[in-house]
Amino acid sequence: MEATLLEQGITLMLVGMGTVFVFLTVLVVGMTLMSTAAMRLAPAPDTAGVTDEEIAAISAAITQHRKANTK
Repeated sequence: MEATLLEQGITLMLVGMGTVFVFLTVLVVGMTLMSTAAMRLAPAPDTAGVTDEEIAAISAAITQHRKANTK
């Protein structure tokens, strides 16, 4: 039996959507695994090096910048 044009279109649509779904699923799984591996291998950020004086100086600089650039 010959497939009609509508049946061919539906088949093509399902194959295309299935291919995209599988590709995106593989992409999400791959990105999740890479993220997990990167988090395990990357060193922890050093936040202990910031002093209270540095935080105060940065806050003052931001405040001064905002006051100078406010319209």
